[in-house]
Amino acid sequence: MDSNDPLFKKVNEALNGIRPFLQADGGDVELVEVKGDVAKVRLTGVCHGCPMAQMTISNGIERAIKEKVPAIRRVEQIE
Repeated sequence: MDSNDPLFKKVNEALNGIRPFLQADGGDVELVEVKGDVAKVRLTGVCHGCPMAQMTISNGIERAIKEKVPAIRRVEQIE
């Protein structure tokens, strides 16, 4: 799925809502791929390798995406 796909765009828009919080701490999130009902993201900056990264994914990023894009059932972090 490419960046012109409507679902990819919706997920990226959902990420835009949480990005300021990550950027305030020196990190960010990049949407790499949407495949079926799974969004794959990459944490960057200080978020990459942070011990709290999995909690950030599940409690922040995944929640924000699922709230805005119900078609997404899971968010996976990739390196």
